[in-house]
Amino acid sequence: MSLQTLDPARPAVVPGAFTAAGLGPAIELDNVTRRFLTPNGKSMTALRDFNMSVDRGEFACVVGPTGCGKSTTLNLVTGLAKPSAGEVRVMGQPVNGIHKDVGFVFQADALFPWRSVLDNVAAGPLYRGLPRAQAYEKARDWIARVGLARFESHYPHQLSGGMRKRVALAQTFINEPKILLMDEPFSALDVQTRTNMQDELLSLWSGSGASVVFVTHDLEEAVALADKVYVLTAGPATVKSVYTIDLPRPRVMAEIRYDAAFVERCRTIWDDLREEVQIGQQRTLDTGH
Repeated sequence: MSLQTLDPARPAVVPGAFTAAGLGPAIELDNVTRRFLTPNGKSMTALRDFNMSVDRGEFACVVGPTGCGKSTTLNLVTGLAKPSAGEVRVMGQPVNGIHKDVGFVFQADALFPWRSVLDNVAAGPLYRGLPRAQAYEKARDWIARVGLARFESHYPHQLSGGMRKRVALAQTFINEPKILLMDEPFSALDVQTRTNMQDELLSLWSGSGASVVFVTHDLEEAVALADKVYVLTAGPATVKSVYTIDLPRPRVMAEIRYDAAFVERCRTIWDDLREEVQIGQQRTLDTGH
């Protein structure tokens, strides 16, 4: 089931074009530190002196050791968490609460199990006040775009994992987010389904103008998808390195992995990331958790 693009007549968004035109970054984390209390009452620092800037229309991926604070970064952008120090800005404005222009795709399914595919996808527009007829018309259009037109009446438990992810993408893109945050959304899928979903995500994103921050443990996934890859240190996380991925677009996920330039970029970034992974693993051995 292949995706249709948003609009065949609509030109693809060029990452950085909005910023070059005088508009500021879509996302900025400026010297952010995030602390919180553990269940035993101790203070823990998840992020420290953290800086990140994502241009409008740019696809950024974040990689780092397990538990280093990657998901915390997303929560700060959504407004679900507040920085202990520093500032988070979305579209040039400080984040104060949940931003209406931000969409979030979780690792676990976030579908309502008691609702059909059609009802799940229409839920966002209805919540935002769109008249019912328009909301359902728009939902049917998006369901068709993700190749699930024959499954409008199915419930989540009747769908495969890949199909549920298609619904989640339709559920997110229907609200036309200016910023899309994704927290390991494809990690539970088998290799073939995951590759298909990556292609479909790129197809949807390429015409949307959205800025993406995609958290993943899979370095190859990050390099294949991104315009820019952030490597985080072992927690408390700070940005260790930023790599520009200048591989040409459009990219076909099943083919790009055999490209010599792709392999070289993965090798370079892994040499940088490996040290942090080893530090994280050693800390786990030392603390026992």
